[in-house]
Amino acid sequence: MNILLIETATNICSVALACDQQIVDRRESDNPNAHSTQLPCFIEELIRHAKPDAVCVSSGPGSYTGLRIGVSSAKGICYALNIPLLAVPTLLAMGDDYLRSHPDYQGLVCPMIDARRMECYTMIVGREGIVKEVSADIITSDSYSEILAHKELTFIGNGAAKTQPLLASHKNVHYDTNYRVSASAMLPLAMDKLQHGQTEDVAYFEPFYLKQFLAKKSVVHGLR
Repeated sequence: MNILLIETATNICSVALACDQQIVDRRESDNPNAHSTQLPCFIEELIRHAKPDAVCVSSGPGSYTGLRIGVSSAKGICYALNIPLLAVPTLLAMGDDYLRSHPDYQGLVCPMIDARRMECYTMIVGREGIVKEVSADIITSDSYSEILAHKELTFIGNGAAKTQPLLASHKNVHYDTNYRVSASAMLPLAMDKLQHGQTEDVAYFEPFYLKQFLAKKSVVHGLR
């Protein structure tokens, strides 16, 4: 069983290929516009020698443009090859990956994806499951105070850095600045969905944006 995994919800463009539940190859870039310029090349390189039996895409929340590009690419491949489409929530995959990578850690993890200003897309997960569902949070010095009163909480993701001045002084707060979003993180959840037949409709599946996309007013002279 070969699964192609596509992660484009953040600033990192990441594609991985799994064979028999093991990651065998991966391509990643955080260059500007990597989603639109490098994703097709990454996909072509990985599937050139191994035809996928399914495609799994990160479903959001995250970058509106990145999600559209990733999901469109995944749907196109699934349609062309007549193979299943899987979708894994971005924040859940990040949290699950962190806990699997740190088996001795008994606290909670809060993956964060940068939104606007002091806002982040967040959720909180632990070894017993989801503690706080996905939400768009404006971070203040009082954020997550009830949880932090009795539990360690580690923040990861590209939204975490801007919260450090507000939260880092708390004794139960930790930051893992080395954590990097990767398509590889989706594999355990993707396998679980595949085994339970939880596939998506290739024609009608849409990413989970969480918030409405707000187009900026054009700054090109002569356009309104």
